[in-house]
Amino acid sequence: MQVDWPVEFDVWLADLERKAKEGRQDAKRLLALVLAELKYLQDLKEPPARDSERATLKWVRQSGRYPLWRVSHPYRKGIAVRLICWFPPGEDRVVVTLFAADKARMGDVFYNSVAGRADGLIDQWKREVGRQP
Repeated sequence: MQVDWPVEFDVWLADLERKAKEGRQDAKRLLALVLAELKYLQDLKEPPARDSERATLKWVRQSGRYPLWRVSHPYRKGIAVRLICWFPPGEDRVVVTLFAADKARMGDVFYNSVAGRADGLIDQWKREVGRQP
């Protein structure tokens, strides 16, 4: 699966990589989890179906205009990274729509705001790659 994302995610990821290179342990932990989740998406053979959810990849019930999925990792004390993504219909591509968030600190507030934020970022990604939102 080809993994893509809007510029906003790219800026966030570059900043996280910079902090990790500076030796910040929190950034190193977060980066390792984000990279593992991106690798998981890359290794998918096809887009998921709602009836085939897994612990690592689940449909986001709070989706807005676009069907969203969340990627997570096994339990780690004090950290819960989630990537929110969208699979464009008919493509072997996944678009990471929201930068990873430490859900351990944010709790359900993260999911309560996911639909509106993700819809806007999907539209932004579509503009960036020359598609109509």
